[in-house]
Amino acid sequence: MENYPISSQSLEKHYHIDGKQFGQQYKEHLSEFNHWDQKSHAHLWMIFPENMGEKLSIDETALSNGELYTILTNKAAKGRSGSLVAMIQGTRSENIISVLKKIPNSLRDQVQEVTLDMAGSMNKIVKRSFSKASRVIDRFHVQKLAYEALQEMRIAHRWDAINEESEALTKALYRGDKYQPILFSNGDSKKQLLARSRYLFFKSANNWTRSQQQRAEILFAQYPDLKEAYVLTHNLRLIFTQTKDKGVAYTKLARWYQKVEEAGYKAFRSIKNTIQDHYQGILNYFDNRSTNAAAESFNAKLKAFRATLRGVRDINFFLFRVAKIYA
Repeated sequence: MENYPISSQSLEKHYHIDGKQFGQQYKEHLSEFNHWDQKSHAHLWMIFPENMGEKLSIDETALSNGELYTILTNKAAKGRSGSLVAMIQGTRSENIISVLKKIPNSLRDQVQEVTLDMAGSMNKIVKRSFSKASRVIDRFHVQKLAYEALQEMRIAHRWDAINEESEALTKALYRGDKYQPILFSNGDSKKQLLARSRYLFFKSANNWTRSQQQRAEILFAQYPDLKEAYVLTHNLRLIFTQTKDKGVAYTKLARWYQKVEEAGYKAFRSIKNTIQDHYQGILNYFDNRSTNAAAESFNAKLKAFRATLRGVRDINFFLFRVAKIYA
């Protein structure tokens, strides 16, 4: 059964105790915090070589006041005890590498695969620290770039619609007329149509509701470029969901690049260039279909724990509790 961290304040109403006082007693006397062997440097780094595994995930997260930490986790532990391999302050590659090299080389050489995002620093960290491991770019980060490009195009059209409506309103007021925006068959104005289309872009057309289908038909009739961009985004997702062979994926991505070139959208060309820079890491996904979902889930647990404490006042004690639960 998975353990979920709780705060001392949450025990007050159930056990009729002073949560703040109990928390202080736990920290100073009941826990092993004062004798913790990583207490002196936990705010800078902590490592747990015994939790190393063949498949790891690396990601970054913010703990408090925007302070970033790089976190290395073992996928086999599935976010439970034994998940945490290392937690290091900051994202500078040289600092992270120097800490990870405190883990014996014999253990690091056993790592077969590490999933990561497209940050250059993460790639460098994994390459230098786990030289024998395959580096797998998370497919969801790749797809996110395409979704962001699509939304960027939608937002640009929306600003045009807002400016167009503002000009029409000004002219109507100048003439002394009451302004009435033109409405489409579903009741949306052009500005509303573009604003309300945001969420349907994240779904396959097969999963659209009836109102979303109607809105999409109107939107794509008004803005054919958004339809073409949506199809590009959807086709990229299908490459990851429907392709199993690495060689076939290579061919499909090449064809997708060609379609992006033919479409000529600036935002998508930027994505194409980014993907080309990380081509091998993206293709490595098709070996075992590994993603960085485990790291994202672990980060979510840390943020939820932080929320139960209403913030992190004593970073070392917070990290001690994280280590007790997940390391």
